[in-house]
Amino acid sequence: MAPQAGACATFVAMDIAIVGRPNVGKSALFNRIARRRIAIVHGQPGITRDRISAKCEIHGQPFRLWDTGGIVGAGETQLTADVQTAAASAMEESDLILFVVDGQNGLNPMDRELARIVRKLRKPVLVLVNKIDDPKHEGRADEFSALGFENVLPISAAHGRGMPEVLQQIDRYLPASATTEHRTPNTEPAFAEATARQAPNTEHPVALAIIGRPNAGKSSLINALLQDRRTIVSEIPGTTRDAIDIEYERDGKQYLFIDTAGIRQRSKHSSSVEVFSVMRAERTISRADICVLVVDAAEGIKAQDRRVAASIQKARKACLIALNKWDLVRGHGKRREIMENAIANARAELFFIDYAPVLVTSALTGEHASRIFKMIERIRRAARQHIGTGKLNRILRAAFAANPPPMVKGKRLKLFYATQSGGDESRPLAPPEFVLFVNSPRLLAQPYARFLEGTIREIEPYSGLPVLLKARARSES
Repeated sequence: MAPQAGACATFVAMDIAIVGRPNVGKSALFNRIARRRIAIVHGQPGITRDRISAKCEIHGQPFRLWDTGGIVGAGETQLTADVQTAAASAMEESDLILFVVDGQNGLNPMDRELARIVRKLRKPVLVLVNKIDDPKHEGRADEFSALGFENVLPISAAHGRGMPEVLQQIDRYLPASATTEHRTPNTEPAFAEATARQAPNTEHPVALAIIGRPNAGKSSLINALLQDRRTIVSEIPGTTRDAIDIEYERDGKQYLFIDTAGIRQRSKHSSSVEVFSVMRAERTISRADICVLVVDAAEGIKAQDRRVAASIQKARKACLIALNKWDLVRGHGKRREIMENAIANARAELFFIDYAPVLVTSALTGEHASRIFKMIERIRRAARQHIGTGKLNRILRAAFAANPPPMVKGKRLKLFYATQSGGDESRPLAPPEFVLFVNSPRLLAQPYARFLEGTIREIEPYSGLPVLLKARARSES
């Protein structure tokens, strides 16, 4: 059944949750099944703080796999309590639970406690005894039968041992369909992304990277937009270490939110985990169709904000800027005047990415948060706008005549012809691209290119989108 507007989209046959105490190898198992390095794998306990998901499929039957934070005993921090709440929520929403334990260290009292919690849910459970890297140690799995579950399998997520058996067990629980009646049970199922085939419409989801420096309120903003406490919100900077993909449907339109670790100055990283998170956040920019740069409005634009904006601009990505925590901003004068001044200051500080619209938001109160969706749809519509060749050439020739390009080594740029190209068809929100056939591409200086971009935006603003200009010698046409 297609999800209702405003609900998190699923398009999957079932949900499977990976649970276990910290550092038993849950993320390694998640990555092994998803066939991608989505969760950060590290020897330090407690790396996975949010629940992370990936779409997979077996024999054409899609399912969603959830990785959760490690569940620990009492007396932990508030953040740990939040992690356990998210893990418990994933278990309650799942159709099958993969209960991961550590075969090297043996049965642990926390394993017994978690088994008690899982048993109350009355759901199918596979106990996966991980870190059995050597076949001669498979007997270590026997002691975990004491947990009281029927299916106990020795595996090595790090090396892939036992994975065909795990996949066959998962296959048993997937709903049968016309396309799976003749599957071969002894063949390891093939896994692939199922998003495009399972979506109720053919329009590609808009991938949104929610990025910014730590503690700017990125996760809180996502929760305000989704109206669902999916990502863990904490006042501790750097809470979100993984990139978390969250599918969402609103008014029949598909979105994919990517919540990322806060981008910090490299010299301030406290561990290799933080370094890896920052690398992932930077790569997330390349994955995104639109980057939502979240700024702490109470603190204003900082050096890190400028660096992130520069990364977005360098990647030629669509962008909007959210001045978050607006509820904490105080000042003299009318509220609207304070808001207009804050937006103007942000534009001045981030002048090099002036195509990005700026708005104020409060994840805490929800103020103006829904406007982000309106901005996204405005950007989506702008990406579809095409300027006719005749009109484009008339405007550009008039611009050349009114403001001739500067001389470069005794030569001046001459425009013969201009056209809007199809752009990068592999990107659903590719920025508009214009090809200028000129006498010599090297004569197009950057300041004059900016002038021509401004001229094009007078015809079509392309709000939120960079405008790409490519100069070609006429002989190349």
